[in-house]
Amino acid sequence: MDTKNKIKKHIDTIIIGSGAGGLSAAICLSKAGQRVMVLEQHDVPGGWCHSFYLNGHRFSPGVHYIGLLGEGESTRALYEGLGVANNLVFFRMNPKGYEHCYIGKERIDLPGNFNDLNTTLAKRFPKEKKRIEHYLKLVRNVSRQIQLIPKMSGFWDNITIPFRTKHMGKYALFSLKRVVNWHIKDPLLQKVLNIQWGDHGLAPAQASFPLHCAVMDHYFSGGYYPMGGGAAIVKAMTNALQKNGGTIRTRTAVKSIILEGDKKRKAIGVELENGEKIYASRIISNADPGITYLNLVKEQNLSAKLLKKLKKTKYSCSSLMLFLSVAMDVRKLGMDSGNIWMMDNRDMDGIYEEMNAVDITSGDVFPGLFISCTTLKDPTSFDGKHHSLEVITYINPDSFHKFNKENKERSKEYLEFKEILTNKMINTLERALPGIRDHIVHKELGTPMTNKHYLNATNGSVYGTEKSFGQIGPFAFRAKSEIENLYMCGASIQSHGVAGASYSGVQTAALILNCKQHDLIKPDLLQNIRIFEAEDDSAYTPDITQKINLRKARLITNEKKSIKSSN
Repeated sequence: MDTKNKIKKHIDTIIIGSGAGGLSAAICLSKAGQRVMVLEQHDVPGGWCHSFYLNGHRFSPGVHYIGLLGEGESTRALYEGLGVANNLVFFRMNPKGYEHCYIGKERIDLPGNFNDLNTTLAKRFPKEKKRIEHYLKLVRNVSRQIQLIPKMSGFWDNITIPFRTKHMGKYALFSLKRVVNWHIKDPLLQKVLNIQWGDHGLAPAQASFPLHCAVMDHYFSGGYYPMGGGAAIVKAMTNALQKNGGTIRTRTAVKSIILEGDKKRKAIGVELENGEKIYASRIISNADPGITYLNLVKEQNLSAKLLKKLKKTKYSCSSLMLFLSVAMDVRKLGMDSGNIWMMDNRDMDGIYEEMNAVDITSGDVFPGLFISCTTLKDPTSFDGKHHSLEVITYINPDSFHKFNKENKERSKEYLEFKEILTNKMINTLERALPGIRDHIVHKELGTPMTNKHYLNATNGSVYGTEKSFGQIGPFAFRAKSEIENLYMCGASIQSHGVAGASYSGVQTAALILNCKQHDLIKPDLLQNIRIFEAEDDSAYTPDITQKINLRKARLITNEKKSIKSSN
C-alpha cells in the first residue's frame, strides 16, 4: 500500500451516497468523533433531497412536504438532535387543506390537524361519522405503536411489546384496502382515505396497512415545506457534518467496494471510477441494495442466500416529473400551498394498474397526478410573476426499456417520446388547472432515465425497494450486511421519505456506535426550527420579508435590463 493510501486508512467511515440517510449517519458518527468521508457521484449532494434550477427557477424533485415538525414531534426532534434545526426554516402549508383530493369532479380537503380532519370528513360524510372517528384513531394508534419499537430496550419493554403494540399486531398482515373497506362504507370516502397511497407507491390492495398508517399519521399535524427547498435541508446537514470535521466529495463515483480476508468477506475501502482507492475502517452504503451488492460488492462475493433475496427483490414504481414555470396567478385557478392529488373517480387499484402499464403513450391523459406549487409553499421563492410547479405521475420503468442502453447523449427517439409524454402530462394538468397551458414559460420532463442518471436509482425507482409485505419491517434489508464492516442506510432499509430515510441513517450510526437511536438524537434547547405560515404573512420576521422583497425586486431589475438591451 502506498503512502497516499496509508494516510487515507485513517478514515473511520466512508459513506457512499449523500442522501438524507447518508448525511444523518455521517453527522451522528462525526459528532461521536469519527473521521467521516461522504462520496457523492452527482455534482451536488443530497440525493432525492437536492434542488436544481431551470431558467432561474428552483425545483426539488424529492421534497414536496414533511410532517411531524410541531413541538415534541419526531421530525423536529430529529433535526434538533442532529444540530441542524437553527439553520432551517419551514412554512406550514394551508392548514385548511394541506392535501386537496380531486377525485373525478369531487373536491375534498384534508386539514392539517387531527381533530379538524375528523370534523371535516364527518361533515362531508355524516353517515360515516362514527366510523371515521374509529378509523382515524386506529390509524394513529397503529402508527404510534410502530414508533415505539425502536425505542424499546430491556427486559420489561420486551415483555410488554405484545400489549403496547396490540393494534399494530392485529392489522400487521392486512392490506390498506381490506382494512379501509372493513371500517368505511362510502365508496368516495374510501378513495379519500386511500389517496395517499402515492406517498408509498403501492395500490391499496397491495399496500401494508401499518405502512399507510405511518404515512397518514406523519401528516396528521399538517404538512411543511422548507424555505429554500430540499437543498436547504442538505445545506444544513452538510454544514453540520463539516463543522464536526467530516468531509464530502461530489463528482466522486464509486466503482466498487474493496474486500479482503478469507473469501473476501471484509470491506476495507472503495475504488473510485477514476481508479483512486480510499481505505477506511468501515463502509456505509446509502445506495439501494441492487446498486450496493450487485454493482459495488459484485455477485461472486455474495452468499447464495443474499443472491436469492436480491433476485426476488422488487423496486418501487418510477415516475414522470414535469417541472413547469408559469407566468400567471395560479391562485385564480384554485391552487394554494396545499398539494393536489388528482385521480379518476374509479377503483384505485385499477388506476394503479393503468399507471403501471408498459405502454404509457395511449390515451390523451393520465389517470392520476400529484400537483405541487413550490412558490406558494415557499413565499421567498416567488418573484411576483412566475410560479414553479412540480407535477408527478407514477409509471412502470419498463415503459422506457428501449432507451436503457443510451448514454447521456439522448437519441432523437427518446426526445420525441418525452415530448409526447410532456403533452399528455399537460393535458392532464389542465383538468385541475384549466388554461395553464397558455402561460407556460418553461417546461422540462424528468423520466426513469433521469432518476437513474442523477440519483443512481435501480430502474429509476422513487421509493427504493417496493414497499410490499415481503419487503418491509422484518423482511427489509438490514443495516448490517453479511460483509464484515459494510453497513447500509436509506429508503430501502428502514423507511422511505425524507424523515424515514434520515432516521435510517441514525439507526445505522447507532448500530456502529453500539448505542440506541435516542442516544444520538437528544433534546437540545439551543436548537430551534422557525416555522411560518405559507398562507399568512402577518407574522413574518424582517429577514423573511426582506427575502420576499429582494426576490421580487430582482425580477423587476432584470426585466428593465432586458427592455433596455432590446431597445
